Amino acid sequence: MYDNSEKKQMIEKLAKTASVKAHINPELYHKYNVKRGLRNNDGTGVLVGLTEVGEVMSYIVDDAERVPVEGKLFYQGYEITDLVNGFYGKRFGYEEIAYLLMTGDLPNESELKGFTELLASCRRLPEGFTEDMILKAPSPDVMNKLARSVLALYSYDDNPDSLKLDNVVRQCIELIARFPVLISYGYMARRHYVEHQSLFLHDPVPEYKTAENILHLIRPDGKFTELEARILDLALCLHAEHGGGNNSSFVTHAVSSTGSDTYAVIAAAVGSLKGPQHGGASNKAYGMMKELQETVSDIKDEDQIRNYLTRILKKDAFDRSGLIYGIGHAVYTLSDPRTRLLKHYAEELAVDKGQEDILELYKTVERIAPDVFHEVKKNDKIVCANVDYYAGFVYSMLGIPKELFTPIFASARIAGWSAHRIEELVSGGRIIRPAYKNVNKRRQYPDISER
Repeated sequence: MYDNSEKKQMIEKLAKTASVKAHINPELYHKYNVKRGLRNNDGTGVLVGLTEVGEVMSYIVDDAERVPVEGKLFYQGYEITDLVNGFYGKRFGYEEIAYLLMTGDLPNESELKGFTELLASCRRLPEGFTEDMILKAPSPDVMNKLARSVLALYSYDDNPDSLKLDNVVRQCIELIARFPVLISYGYMARRHYVEHQSLFLHDPVPEYKTAENILHLIRPDGKFTELEARILDLALCLHAEHGGGNNSSFVTHAVSSTGSDTYAVIAAAVGSLKGPQHGGASNKAYGMMKELQETVSDIKDEDQIRNYLTRILKKDAFDRSGLIYGIGHAVYTLSDPRTRLLKHYAEELAVDKGQEDILELYKTVERIAPDVFHEVKKNDKIVCANVDYYAGFVYSMLGIPKELFTPIFASARIAGWSAHRIEELVSGGRIIRPAYKNVNKRRQYPDISER
């Protein structure tokens, strides 16, 4: 048996060998016209499916040329700006958005009331679940805890594997209702067992909407203001869906196409969203901006800000990745509509929280980052701030800990994932299986004594 030191050396040796063998000559990707990341050479996505759930638009085609335009986002054919303007300040919107995404239609007053009450009736976790599945196995990462909790719910379902539509819809509604509780309790377990702080668990309140329950569940006193709840509700609505091409929604389609159960599918989507280049970007962007504030002596000095951003791009600041997190998007060019909306409505929250100076800093970085990007990278790629850029700042003003930034994203996106799962089961019809070309050489098997 190996001791710890020998085990570490053996693992390091295996990793070194694997890294050499796993390297593929980059020229081969060009030779075989491989669509790396399922992206075409012009930056557009490879068309692998059809959807009616969501649409992302960032350019028009004029005389066979792509012309960048202000970004637009559609849920079931409705533009997100129209949807937000329709509910904001009048009622909470997430339940309405979830109904729209899953059914394809906006609910009338009676339908919305019934759907909201249905979610409320499904919000409590199964008997014993909190103690057995959450508190007894705390995780330092809430997203991993969420994925495990989703998989565990399979064992509490009397009919977990049936792909009949009414059964899948039931499962999806229960997950939409329970995600706020799962992430809140998962965080509380982390807070108590990892950070050694007091443990408190509130029951969800049936009369509260999704955003209200999240704030209620994560705060010691369970209290919040109407403005706080409305801003969080807006953030949930903006994160609820983003077309079928984003990584986690594509994962939802891919795993659903195998005939797997709802819990396995959604757990896979959660794993996708955890990545810092997907749902984890808001955490990264917030951390980057915090370091900027600690690094520059004057947050109103644009030269100091430019210098810091330059250092980031040259891999000399923050996490040395060379990425200005929150700036740039795989699809949007001139602007991200979610960013415009979140920034606009966050103004009131910033005033309420006395964070106007920090909001101005965010606006300054948003304005000058594209110029710095072009100067350092020496290219003319059009980049804009995406929704993750402001999301972390908004969450911080709401007193939400950074460990919950991505889980809250998941609590929003579960509605979109549910819609995509339903669509795949109804309209997909075959397993999703892209091609990979093997570029390894054929080899003769040698006896072990000859190796």
